[in-house]
Amino acid sequence: MAEDDVAIDRSLSDRVRLRLAGRVVAEYIFRPDTARIESPRPYARLTTLGGLPATGFRPVDHPWHHGLSLALPCVGPDNFWGGPTYLSGRGYVDLPNHGRQIHRSFDRLTDGPVARLDQTLDWVTGHEEVVLTETRRLTARPIDSKAWALTWCSRLRNLTSQPLVIASPTVRGRPDAGYAGLFWRGPADFRGGRIVGPDGLVGQEARDSSAEWLAYLAPDQPVGVLMADATPGRPHPWFVRSQEYAGLGPAPFFHRETVVAPAAELVLAVVLCLGDHDIAARQGAAVALVAELDRAADR
Repeated sequence: MAEDDVAIDRSLSDRVRLRLAGRVVAEYIFRPDTARIESPRPYARLTTLGGLPATGFRPVDHPWHHGLSLALPCVGPDNFWGGPTYLSGRGYVDLPNHGRQIHRSFDRLTDGPVARLDQTLDWVTGHEEVVLTETRRLTARPIDSKAWALTWCSRLRNLTSQPLVIASPTVRGRPDAGYAGLFWRGPADFRGGRIVGPDGLVGQEARDSSAEWLAYLAPDQPVGVLMADATPGRPHPWFVRSQEYAGLGPAPFFHRETVVAPAAELVLAVVLCLGDHDIAARQGAAVALVAELDRAADR
């Protein structure tokens, strides 16, 4: 393998590791051992090329936040996000409605200049009903000597005989809580970081705005994370946190529910670039990878 190829380490039974230039830059845990109340699901733990952590896991404030993952708080009555469920007129309520994502198979694991992981999963409710099946594709590649990129594209198919309604707590009546979808949670010490967009410094006010991409710059470490929305139908609003914790993700269900008909598919996708505080300079690479995902979806 060439020095700048990405190698996939398959030696462990619950995760794969991605190595770039000899360093582990990502762990993708596909058989998690998290509690049912956290809606167990595969997730990625990421670092920069310099070895600095770039994701948080089970933080004290929200233990159901797991690195970079795909989570949906409202799939009909079921919670695939973790924690309490928001109910109109009642607020957040602890309910026995937590689903989980179950790894079924890896259909492809390929090393190289662009490493690729293809996975099949089932989304199973607390009543053991499989409501969605998913095909997930992750890719990883270097951008330059200081930054690397991860793409994540999920195709979810409704396996039930009824329409599935997907929403956020804001749709249910909770202001500024449009979280649902692909979500990045930063380490605890990333709290209070700067948020940058195409027009420069935007801060936490970027929440509920629409932008091609946003970047989060850690306050006390040379770590920057740029996320680009690659979900069809964009631009979507963003769910952003900085003052409470470091969190970032496009939120296609922020203000409106999506109804997925029986046998129909829903696609959710992002591009993530990891580097230093100059990460916004890699916006061109991120936009190019979004276009690559678009072309793949058209095939």
